Amino acid sequence: MSKYNALRDHLRHRTGEVRHTLKEVSDLVPGGLPSSAYRYEAWWANGDPSHPQSRSWGDAGFTAHPDLARGTVRFVPEQRTSW
Repeated sequence: MSKYNALRDHLRHRTGEVRHTLKEVSDLVPGGLPSSAYRYEAWWANGDPSHPQSRSWGDAGFTAHPDLARGTVRFVPEQRTSW
């Protein structure tokens, strides 16, 4: 069980783009976000299965787009192609 499961579940119930402050995201995560989430855009990298936070929004069908200067993050639905 990942500490980011609550974030994943929160996003699974959303449609369209979701905007949150980093504080709002931190409030969803038991123990809060680590300090690196506030300082490094790389923490918000998408598609990295070795990072549980990336898996959380990826599993919910979103990509993360932080604006650390403003203390916000946008979660954008992934473009899924069907063949």
